Parts: sequence; C-alpha cells; structure tokens
Amino acid sequence: MNVPFDLQATETVTMVLRRHWLHLYPRLALLVLVGVAPPIAVWFATDALVDLGGTARLFVWILGFTWAAFWLVRAYFLWYRYEHDVWVLTDQRLVDSLRKHWFHHHMASVDLVDIEDVAVAREGPLRTMFNYGDVQVQTAAQRANFVLGAVPKPSEILTTLDAARDAARRQLTRT
Repeated sequence: MNVPFDLQATETVTMVLRRHWLHLYPRLALLVLVGVAPPIAVWFATDALVDLGGTARLFVWILGFTWAAFWLVRAYFLWYRYEHDVWVLTDQRLVDSLRKHWFHHHMASVDLVDIEDVAVAREGPLRTMFNYGDVQVQTAAQRANFVLGAVPKPSEILTTLDAARDAARRQLTRT
C-alpha cells in the first residue's frame, strides 16, 4: 500500500483514511462552474449582442481565458489537497499527513499506546444520511488531539482504532 512516509521495519498498514467524497465533489463542481460559465457566457454575449473589433475581442478572450485558468488551477489544488490529506493507521501508530500543494507537507504521528480516548461526532442531516463524521483522538503525546475530519463510517473507524490500540498495549506488556 502506498503511504506518504516510510514504514518502520515491522510496521504494517491497517487502513488508509481520507475525507468523505462530499467534501470534494460539490466544491470541485462549483469551482469548475465558476471558472468556466462566465467566460462562455461572455463569449456568447459578445458574439450575439455586441460586435467587437479585433483588439477588444482579443482582450475579452484573454480576460476569459485568464479567469478560467485561475479557477481551474484552484480546482486542481482543491483536488490535490483532498488526495493528499490522509490518515494512516498502522499496527504501531496513527499518522496524519497533509499536502496542500507541491511545496508543503505537514505530518504528525502518535503511537497507539499513547492514545487515551477516542470519540465520534456526527451531527447534521448530510452527515447522518451519508454516514460520515469526525473521529476525535485524544493523546498523551505532544500534539494533544488528532481529528480525523469528515471520514466515512466513523463508528467502524473507532472500533478498528480501539482494537489496534488494545493490541499495541498488549504487545507492549509482553515485551
């Protein structure tokens, strides 16, 4: 399984999590609509209603292209952030990895034995209907809280995380 960090020698990946698809596709569709619809509308309006000369027409085309390119680049980085915002649960630790763009990478990790409390928060009709919510992980580590935001099936993740934490604690007491 491809994860954005090196695994330790005996470490295995239990699950890779990312936000629910509702956090990407509606926003992505809106950005594409905002980026593409106005230049198309202006292009049709200038052809149908106004007879623009060469320089004015070129200016309108350049302005429309610049507008569309700006919003499509924003849509790309929204998609990029979604794809690179992951939480990885291994048999030894929980890792939060976020890449906002090509030159940014933030990663935090907590050992499973340092997890003190795990809670699920799912509020609102969309979260209930599509079964996604936040898994809040309180730790004894330097970073006191991990929030796995808007993940699908949060109750199942809580159960898996609890089982992995208990297994890690049992392994620690054996050694």
